[in-house]
Amino acid sequence: MSLLQAPRSVGFKEWSFVCDSLAQGIQTIILRKGGIHEGRGGFEWKHQGFFLFPTWFHTQGEKLRWIPENAAASFPPEEERTHVNIRGYTTLEHVWKVTDWEKMEAIAPLHLWNEDVVRERFAYDEESCLHIALVRAYKLPQSWSFPYTKSYGGCRSWVNLPENGLDLLANATPALAEKVWNETAQKLRAILD
Repeated sequence: MSLLQAPRSVGFKEWSFVCDSLAQGIQTIILRKGGIHEGRGGFEWKHQGFFLFPTWFHTQGEKLRWIPENAAASFPPEEERTHVNIRGYTTLEHVWKVTDWEKMEAIAPLHLWNEDVVRERFAYDEESCLHIALVRAYKLPQSWSFPYTKSYGGCRSWVNLPENGLDLLANATPALAEKVWNETAQKLRAILD
């Protein structure tokens, strides 16, 4: 799918530092268990392309092996949030549902979450698994800012965003060079396919 053909403006909610890691080319995968409000069927990858909607989780730096330079030392409570700043967009390239913990251990060098966080998500409920998405991230030409509304809150993965963000995609640039992204994707596929 071409970035220029993105059908709608949708955001995928993820920790702020993880959004930064994707837009900066630090990693190319997303691990997801799902939010409380995902519905009866649980989490699913509903969109082929989506903006990275940063969430403010105050201890996220302690749960990751990488944090951005000049990262915020703390975040105000989500209910005090007044605006959203989006810096990245991704296209969904491949998805796996991983039920084998050994495979999760094998992909550890390809992501930035600490093992205890991954293990907690993997064994969260009666079905031990995680959804792993290989994504192609793009950095927007400038930060896209808009007011935060209550409709963005809650424990859900997907949120509808203003349509004017789609205009930024024409000038978005890949977070990783093609060769580097392909090498990383090949490593992930060799483990999970």
